[in-house]
Amino acid sequence: MFPIHDDTERIHGRPWLNYTLIGINIAVFIWQASVTSFFTDERAVTEMFLTYGTVPDRLFSEWPGSAFTVVTSMFMHGGIAHIIGNMVFLWVFGDNIEDKFGRVKYILLYIGWGFAAALLHSAVAVYTGDGGGVPAVGASGAISGVLGAYMVLFPRARIYTIITAFFIYTVRIPVLVYIPFWFALQLIFGIIGQFGPLGDSGVAYLAHVGGFIAGAATGLVGRGFILPKIASLAGKGTTYKPPVKKVRPKIEDVVNETPPEVIEGPSYYEIIAEIKGVADASAISATYEPDSKLVRISANGSRRYEMAAKLPDTATGATVESVQYLNGIARIRLAKTPP
Repeated sequence: MFPIHDDTERIHGRPWLNYTLIGINIAVFIWQASVTSFFTDERAVTEMFLTYGTVPDRLFSEWPGSAFTVVTSMFMHGGIAHIIGNMVFLWVFGDNIEDKFGRVKYILLYIGWGFAAALLHSAVAVYTGDGGGVPAVGASGAISGVLGAYMVLFPRARIYTIITAFFIYTVRIPVLVYIPFWFALQLIFGIIGQFGPLGDSGVAYLAHVGGFIAGAATGLVGRGFILPKIASLAGKGTTYKPPVKKVRPKIEDVVNETPPEVIEGPSYYEIIAEIKGVADASAISATYEPDSKLVRISANGSRRYEMAAKLPDTATGATVESVQYLNGIARIRLAKTPP
């Protein structure tokens, strides 16, 4: 399952920090490829990863001097498939986390989730004596934190996903199915990896688990689920005031502020309406009411729309021919019927 995009709308403009994180990862990968002759120079690859990757044994024995390698390792990858997979997930889920927390908090949380991932992976590697000298690289630990926070903060979201099984097709999967399924795989593979052949797979599954748990905990704090309970345990004199949340309209309360535009042609009417948060034209329906000369338009997606467009008084009749949808704009074509 490969995510394409989600249906959660941003409310604070473009996620420039998320774009920057993706750009830095790509720039570092290009540098890696140039220094290592696209990873064919094994000596250069080993030296690079030992210098800038997170080596579990050194992380604890040389702490806090080794902390910088946790940050540098977050922006390095072991191959083209590694970086493509990570950047797609960061592109799909990271923009809404930046939109929720703001740029400053987002970058701090992103790095914090990366540290949580590195610490859990390194602690298990050192404790079991398996892989303590092997450097770990990749943004997946921090991105796992993004997934954990996203699942908690946007539980009603749906993920548009490519599935390949004999044929390639796309489906919308609820986030409360998609991300828990992904996390379960990481947890299972991480546990099996300590006792079976997956230990040599080259994937730090427990880093994914650590980042995800840290991200989910952050999401719970962001939604006010954790701090009130901590405050209640501190004593009777302790009070907690949850952060003021911006009230977002319910799906059924959304009203389209921009009225549809009606264009009349020689043999047709075309209605142009702004409709956001809809997957495709199949989610939009239009019906013509001859008595009132109204075209009633409805759409279901992350938002629900109900609107009407009035045809000219000279209209004698119309039949809905087609509905097209692209980039938040619906075009509804009606054929004129002769008087």
